[in-house]
Amino acid sequence: MDQVLTLIAPTGSSALTEAMVAAAASAVTELGGQPGSTDWLDPGTACDVPFAGIDANKVEATIRARLADAPLDLAVQPAAGRRRKLLIADMESTIIGQELVDELAEIVGVGSRIAEITARSMAGELDFAASLRERVALLAGLTVEVLDQAESRITLNPGARELVQTMRAHGAYTALVSGGFTRFTEPVCKICGFDEARGNTLVIADGRLTGKVGEPILGREAKAAALGELAERHNLTPEQACAVGDGANDLEMLRTAGLGVAYRAKPIVRDAARFRIDHGDLTALLFLQGYRRTEFTS
Repeated sequence: MDQVLTLIAPTGSSALTEAMVAAAASAVTELGGQPGSTDWLDPGTACDVPFAGIDANKVEATIRARLADAPLDLAVQPAAGRRRKLLIADMESTIIGQELVDELAEIVGVGSRIAEITARSMAGELDFAASLRERVALLAGLTVEVLDQAESRITLNPGARELVQTMRAHGAYTALVSGGFTRFTEPVCKICGFDEARGNTLVIADGRLTGKVGEPILGREAKAAALGELAERHNLTPEQACAVGDGANDLEMLRTAGLGVAYRAKPIVRDAARFRIDHGDLTALLFLQGYRRTEFTS
């Protein structure tokens, strides 16, 4: 069996049933393919359905249509080489639940102005670098203590640490590559256990934000370049990488990776990415790689 369909329900929901898996296998047969034996990666949550003899895109489209009313994520991919050796992850609204420029703005009372710019940037309506400069300019004069307040609001998204720790335990190199700021990527890197973190720099003088960002800005092209650089450093190909993000500035990175996953993403990203997770948590990326729940590490 050269292809595998993976069905994933939200963790703890038990929403994936034997009947749903059987329906997926039947669809493969009806389309002219040969399904193999189903393999439950986590009962009630994730199951693999291997198959051969039929176009993978046709299988995915058919099963998405048949299970459209169920809160399930699914993906079809080659069965070989599923476990990736490199993880590149966006931070804000992906590994963590916040957009930290928005948090800073809310603390000082300019939240609505900056949140609107952030939303348009992540939706691909504005140039990322220009929008970041514009947002940070509105924060000029803030004391560095405000950064501590914003950091205290950080929460990891469910499954973030399990994703990083499990891939590391199985030999993958992990990197947090963010369009956000090193002031926040560094603590998140430590909490999750990433091997390294990259981000943009806030320019500070006399204990206050100047309203400027260090150049060059790490944006859309730089994220994809970081993936290529890290793959080359570790003697890997981009196909051996897993990348995850939610915003328009993540698109090139997701397209470059062998497993590029749009995680609860903006519509432009969800529609363009080859793989997407709309319902599950970040452990869904482990199921996509064929990990069993019993193999997860936290």
